Amino acid sequence: MKKTLAQDAAQFHLPRYAQLPDMGLYLEQTTKYINQCLIPLGCMEITGSMIRNYVKMGLIAKPQQKQYYADQIAHLFGITILKTVLSLEYIKELFVMQERIYSNEVAYDYLCMELENVLYFRFGVTESADNIGKTSTMEKEMLRSAVTSVSHIIYLNACFAYLSKNKENSEA
Repeated sequence: MKKTLAQDAAQFHLPRYAQLPDMGLYLEQTTKYINQCLIPLGCMEITGSMIRNYVKMGLIAKPQQKQYYADQIAHLFGITILKTVLSLEYIKELFVMQERIYSNEVAYDYLCMELENVLYFRFGVTESADNIGKTSTMEKEMLRSAVTSVSHIIYLNACFAYLSKNKENSEA
């Protein structure tokens, strides 16, 4: 089981900021894009109504001519990932803290690298979770704690899915 889970986890990669669509995606395209990227994690999904609520709450900027761009998509990835362990209020606070120090591009890429780093360690792809970056700020520590919590949820869901699948196969 561990070997199979590690092989699956090793394939996971979030698109970096420079790879995010910046030509403008409509609401349905945005939800499909994010959900498709997060399918390997098995436990996260976003809907159009969620995105509209996040705009109303001020978690992401309003769409421009009904289209979402890289900054908004990056924030939506962050919200979708972090909402499994943090309230939307805390996610908003974390975004505000991050934006005081880092550009959206740097903050989002750090989230991606940290999530992959911790997931690879949790699933046994790597032997240690490396510290990413040269500085250690309170914002980075808080994000790393949240990402570590997310990785445990993803790991448990993957284990239960694997066990369930094998149980179904053995009963067939």
